Amino acid sequence: MLKSFFPNRILSLDNKLITGLVIVMIFTVFIGIIYALVISPPDYVQGDSVRIMYVHVPSSFIAVGCFGFIGIASIFNLIFKVKFVSLMSKSIAPIGCIFTLVSIVTGSLWGKPTWGVWWVWDARLTSMVILFCFYAAYILTWKFIDRFEKANKITSIIAILGLFNLPVIKYSVDWWSTLHQPSSITLTSPPTIHYTMLVPLIIMFFGMIIYSLIIFLMRYKTEVIKFKLDKKKYNK
Repeated sequence: MLKSFFPNRILSLDNKLITGLVIVMIFTVFIGIIYALVISPPDYVQGDSVRIMYVHVPSSFIAVGCFGFIGIASIFNLIFKVKFVSLMSKSIAPIGCIFTLVSIVTGSLWGKPTWGVWWVWDARLTSMVILFCFYAAYILTWKFIDRFEKANKITSIIAILGLFNLPVIKYSVDWWSTLHQPSSITLTSPPTIHYTMLVPLIIMFFGMIIYSLIIFLMRYKTEVIKFKLDKKKYNK
């Protein structure tokens, strides 16, 4: 599967594939929004404010997942010196950063009617802010350091350090007493959320995943083209 992302393969990416993904994404998100806003019932405690969940939860998953990929790819990159892995990570970073910001903002909006305040320095919220800072440091390093090898090494170190924050995000609600509710969906136990809310949540999650894939493919192709056109600069 990794061979599909080799630079020469990505340069031959057919625009019809992107168009097809866009159509599927629009259809999926449309169905998800209708289900989330019309069909799904309000929560018996939180009322209609619970509908923020359909954006907040997928955004949080994607934000953490993107950084997880960048961190693991950075370890691989430092060991095997594979440049296209760096280009993939560089392409994914802005996507993860935006979803981290969406997660923080929607979490704040959801927190006001639920907790009575816009923001608290809760362990989960604070660790998401730290994740945003790691994303910002990663992206800005690529932006302001011209030499590829130097930027590649520094960003890899930033990403690997940021990996240590991911377990904190995941388990903060279990390790500390926080306002944030425990996860309703885990890999080790059945979901505690009702199916009328679970279905639109899954639909919105897949819609956002497809959106992320579209943006990634477009950005990655652009990065590969820039890399090839400016190869002398990157190989200094």
